[in-house]
Amino acid sequence: MDSAGLPRNLTIAAMRRRHLRTVLSIERANYASPWSGASFLSEMMQHSTRYYTVALLGRTVVGYAGLMVIDSEEAHVNTLTVSVEYQHRGIGTFLLVDLVKEAMDRGVDNLTLEVRASNNTAQALYRRFGFVPVGVRKGYYEETREDAIIMWANSIRSPEYADRLEFVQSRIGMEAMSPSRSSRSSTSLVSSEYPALPLSRENKPHMENGGDL
Repeated sequence: MDSAGLPRNLTIAAMRRRHLRTVLSIERANYASPWSGASFLSEMMQHSTRYYTVALLGRTVVGYAGLMVIDSEEAHVNTLTVSVEYQHRGIGTFLLVDLVKEAMDRGVDNLTLEVRASNNTAQALYRRFGFVPVGVRKGYYEETREDAIIMWANSIRSPEYADRLEFVQSRIGMEAMSPSRSSRSSTSLVSSEYPALPLSRENKPHMENGGDL
């Protein structure tokens, strides 16, 4: 469990337009090439293939996450970001558990994401969730030309993965406080030759902050 501990009054809600002012402030503090409000709105409108949430302490947005469902075989973690002052308290883990459960509810078998090659903290978090590196996108982050590590978590609807997810939740004391998801829900062979995602240059998935241990 994190030394600071998961805040007991933490909740997750669907991302709404009213949250964007704080979301964009967190975005700018974490990313050299932040998404715009228009990018978030575009993503949020695609209900059939997108799932965007915010982590709330009371009414204060302290983090957010986004998922893109491609088909039953694959979903992509588009973003997972925690406000700088609330990092290292398990909030990133809390958000990612929710994304995984949403993917499972939608019948998705495998998850993928990109993360900076230098972001060892985020990579360690993703490994807890069963993500493993399978390839590299050279110069993916345009502002620094840093490489991105492509990571996949496979068979997320298996009993073995359910055990892993339960263990991850136990590490942050999540079982007793995880809210109901019903009110928010609106190929196994992996190659490093990953197909291009149907996103504009501006709202390319980014995982610089990633989460927090």
